[in-house]
Amino acid sequence: MKSNCLALLFTLLISIVSCQNDSENKFDKIEKLNWLVGNWEQKLPDGIVTEIWNRENDSTYLGKSFFVKEEDTIHLETIVLTQKKGNLLYIPTVNGQNNNEPVTFTLSLDEENTVTFENPAHDYPQKISYKKINDNSLMTTISGKQQGKQSKESYTMVKK
Repeated sequence: MKSNCLALLFTLLISIVSCQNDSENKFDKIEKLNWLVGNWEQKLPDGIVTEIWNRENDSTYLGKSFFVKEEDTIHLETIVLTQKKGNLLYIPTVNGQNNNEPVTFTLSLDEENTVTFENPAHDYPQKISYKKINDNSLMTTISGKQQGKQSKESYTMVKK
């Protein structure tokens, strides 16, 4: 009887510790992208590209990306970066594209300070990458086939 109680107590203790470890690592993929949070900008000859990222909660970051030429916003998108069931998803909604519906890109590359999301079925881009250069700069790249030809655009942004 005494050994059964000890075995039960030991099993219960292991279960509690296991659950704590699972919950601590539940959003580990998105947590590694905390460096993305902030206001980022690149000045180009014809305008300014800006991305703003905020942490919504443990599993979700919200982003906004826009290109302003003079005083006109030429491009605007909202982005949800979320971890669901262990998968990291990048979900942009671009004004005037895809019937203003969100498009889901799934994490395909996760290296130190670099992430790539892909959606091979999307018209363009099929890949979206972020690379942390240092604490104050990052590079974002969109790429894929556009009108039958490979295309790639990169933006090096600084933190504001």
